[in-house]
Amino acid sequence: MTTIQHLDNIDLCILRALQDDARLTVKELALKVHRSPTPVFERLKRLETQGYIRRYVAIIDADKVGQGFVVFCRVKLSHMNRSIATGFKEFIAELPEVTECYNVSGGYDYLLKIYAPSMSAYQEFLLNKLGAFEALGSVESTFVMSELKHDYSLPF
Repeated sequence: MTTIQHLDNIDLCILRALQDDARLTVKELALKVHRSPTPVFERLKRLETQGYIRRYVAIIDADKVGQGFVVFCRVKLSHMNRSIATGFKEFIAELPEVTECYNVSGGYDYLLKIYAPSMSAYQEFLLNKLGAFEALGSVESTFVMSELKHDYSLPF
């Protein structure tokens, strides 16, 4: 049984509405899901407590804050074991330039999404920060030329 089966249509409507606008007040949210504010507030707290809603964030325009150079970086470690994997996870968590990191199958071990102000800033990041991980084997970078779709909403 999947987790989503524990949610009813009202819960799903609440989650969809919040994906569109997380700044909705409980009263506005209640209007959107055709319920009164008190039960919607209780559902919202339950969704937060149970981890369906992990956090609320503002989505910032990377270009406007000088971080519009986007790179997808594939990382292969020189060798892999539990200790190295844990160390890499902790290492990556401390790098603010890395906004997403996935352990992947195939020719590489990890896929990173990195934001930087420029190519030269990315090069410095690569040499001085990412390159400092001792078990780093190889890196392959793909530079984003234009963004066609960037949606944070989940399709449920």
